[in-house]
Amino acid sequence: MKDTAVLVNIARGPVTVEADLVRALQEGWIAGAALDVFDKEPLPEDSPLWDMENVIVSPHISGGTEIYNRRAVEIFAENLRRYLSGESLRNVVDPARGY
Repeated sequence: MKDTAVLVNIARGPVTVEADLVRALQEGWIAGAALDVFDKEPLPEDSPLWDMENVIVSPHISGGTEIYNRRAVEIFAENLRRYLSGESLRNVVDPARGY
């Protein structure tokens, strides 16, 4: 990444190696980071990320939007209809894929 880049992680904590990210931020290899997820959650109180001027920490709610609940209810209702009809469900968790 360029030294002007800002890393944004709203995916999964293990996407980044936090120790390497902290070093990159401290040594100016990248300009900053906006983080919604962490390898260990909640982010430990002693994490250096809390005190870094070039880091924004959010409370793991990046998926929350005005329409989230409506969409979740729509999926639930559709899956209930499918379940009662003996059809395959939407958004089934596949442990082999990790989600």
